[in-house]
Amino acid sequence: MAVETRFLPLTDVAEVLNVSVAQARALVRSGELRAIKVGGRGQWRVEKTELEDYIQRMYKSVRDEVAAGTAE
Repeated sequence: MAVETRFLPLTDVAEVLNVSVAQARALVRSGELRAIKVGGRGQWRVEKTELEDYIQRMYKSVRDEVAAGTAE
């Protein structure tokens, strides 16, 4: 029986976004990317839907910047 993974560790989040784990952690700590802490060592986990929501928000942000002529 295969179980669908609901939460991703920051290493996987970093891989999906093509950034370092430190950058993924910074996104979580800043609140830009919602996550939870689990386990005794308090490891961060990001729900797949939260990661997709973050990606969609970034696409919208870029679209808005391009439309406003402020994109770099």
